[in-house]
Amino acid sequence: MSARTALVTGASRGIGELVARRLAAEGFDLTISARSTAPLDELAAALTAEHGVRVAVAGADMSLEEDVRRLADVHRDIHGGLDLLVLNAGMGAIGAFADYPVRRLDKMLAINLRSAYVLTQELLPLLRVAGRDRPHGGRVIAVASTTGIVGEPLNSAYGATKAALISWCETFSTEESTGGVSATALCPGYVATAMTEGLAETVPQDQMLPPEDVAEALVGLTRLTRRTVVPQLVLTRPGPHLWRA
Repeated sequence: MSARTALVTGASRGIGELVARRLAAEGFDLTISARSTAPLDELAAALTAEHGVRVAVAGADMSLEEDVRRLADVHRDIHGGLDLLVLNAGMGAIGAFADYPVRRLDKMLAINLRSAYVLTQELLPLLRVAGRDRPHGGRVIAVASTTGIVGEPLNSAYGATKAALISWCETFSTEESTGGVSATALCPGYVATAMTEGLAETVPQDQMLPPEDVAEALVGLTRLTRRTVVPQLVLTRPGPHLWRA
């Protein structure tokens, strides 16, 4: 049987880069994507050298529908099939609801939700083939957030986009899982990455989730067979209040 194939968005740093590294170590051929291709080129070369896997690089701005559709074309043209779609690209911006810029909400919706919707539609035929023919089926894993489950101050926009992403994953699985294709919303609290550096005064980064743990949890889902659906997986910080970012 040929190697499993994955597409990882937002793969130039943080959780996405760690996921790409772990998937390559598991033997996945990859397409990795981000807005800037320079770090992706370096990562692709390293993964090919270390693990002997095929790695395609595709630059894409996930706020632009034409870029999202072109990304799907790149993956189809180079790999042909798809076992795993990791929707990791995202935008975060906090602010009080009373004066939150609607244009920022619009961009966040485009990146955090609409791009996932469009990209998965484009690649669903390939996922359905994996769902039919592969023991692990076809799997979509979307990196969401606990802010999509429980409200957090200053996260009205970000949390709303992640709540929508969680809902979409659940509905997707109700429609596709009997054919071996399912989606999981991975919902971590604050993760110690570049995106959360500005929150260090509120939550020190050494108290946030290690990005390595988030990547490990995500890759663990890929080891399940198509007979198991995981609608969402919540990862939270230690402490007396579990339902918090």
